[in-house]
Amino acid sequence: MLDRKVFRDQPDVVRENLRRRLQPQRLPDVDRMVALDEEVRALGVKADDLRRRSKELSAQVGKALKAGQSVDADKEQVRAMKDELESVEASERALEAERSALELTFENLLLPQVETGKSSDDNVVMRTWGEAPAFDFAPKAHDDLGESLGILDFARGAKVAGSRFTFVVGDGARLEHALIRFMRDVHAEHGDLEVLPPLLVNDRTLTGTAQLPKFESDLFRVSHESPLYLIPTSEVPVTNFHADEILEAAELPKRYFAYSPCFRSEAGSYGKDVRGYIRQHHFNKVEMVRICTPAQSLDELELMTDRAQEILRRLSLHHRVVRLCSADTAFGSAMTYDIEVWLPSQGAFREISSCSTCTDFQARRAKIRFRSAPGARPEACHTLNGSGLAVGRTLVAILEQCQRADGSVAIPEALRPYFGADEIRRA
Repeated sequence: MLDRKVFRDQPDVVRENLRRRLQPQRLPDVDRMVALDEEVRALGVKADDLRRRSKELSAQVGKALKAGQSVDADKEQVRAMKDELESVEASERALEAERSALELTFENLLLPQVETGKSSDDNVVMRTWGEAPAFDFAPKAHDDLGESLGILDFARGAKVAGSRFTFVVGDGARLEHALIRFMRDVHAEHGDLEVLPPLLVNDRTLTGTAQLPKFESDLFRVSHESPLYLIPTSEVPVTNFHADEILEAAELPKRYFAYSPCFRSEAGSYGKDVRGYIRQHHFNKVEMVRICTPAQSLDELELMTDRAQEILRRLSLHHRVVRLCSADTAFGSAMTYDIEVWLPSQGAFREISSCSTCTDFQARRAKIRFRSAPGARPEACHTLNGSGLAVGRTLVAILEQCQRADGSVAIPEALRPYFGADEIRRA
């Protein structure tokens, strides 16, 4: 949620942000937001004045009654003021509700470092690690490898639950669990605090991290009658861990990580990655969350991105980091680095992690604040999140980059103590 002062003092900043995000059709919404804000504040002033005058007149009526004077006219005036106050308060509530709903639709303000672009083609490659593996055979796609090795069963997943659900079997299941343990250990080595979060959250929590109201169609709701949703990422519960709290600057930054299953309806992704294990309705992920002061925000983003890269470096997986352009940056993010891993079968890099600073956008919604000094006025924290990493996509990268001509797959050396073997072969 944007600071209302931006609409009051710098509405052109919001307008330019909409243009950069390719949302020029929404420019009239800025004018409406400014008008609503002015109307609500004016009605608030009028209501306060009516309350003050009504209180003063009521006191006069009391004194006049004690003095035996006629108060009929004054009583009528007090009743008229109360009627007017009720009308003003009703108008104020209605306009405040409209203002509150409208402000939740505005995207976060992009940082100046974010390049203005029209599509992912305008994303900027920041750095690349390693080299693409060279094969003396035609590399197979991960889904073909997974089926031939008997570790990914797409047909039975679809039979049991529908499309984009998969059975991960035998060594495949062992590999996922090994990756989860490995990733958790890497984060713990750096002193981050592990959290095992709830997998169900309420609508207020999802509003706090900006999944609601805009992305409701991407969520799985337990039922129409229930206020609970399955989490799309553990970013949601872990960021809200400090909702409605005021932290001390000395406590910050807070650095958390969490393993969880994630659930997404993938609405709007029709036709994308229909085959394979890349885009699933249910998948596993280890997530990083940071809560910090504004001064710490950019450093934390770099550290978090490097942490995700560290996991890939230890696994010897070829990858790169790109900074997303304005059109490709998510609704709640002010700046995002995507880490993309090389998939030989596609001859392309594919996203395996997104690391974002949301500045104070989520913190304003969730009311996560800090004091810069004891007794100081509370300020909004900055929140950050990033995949560290998406487990299924890491499995995909290992299958593709570590495959051999005979259809077996080598296990990266760093992962072998967790997996218990150095390769996967057809049983």
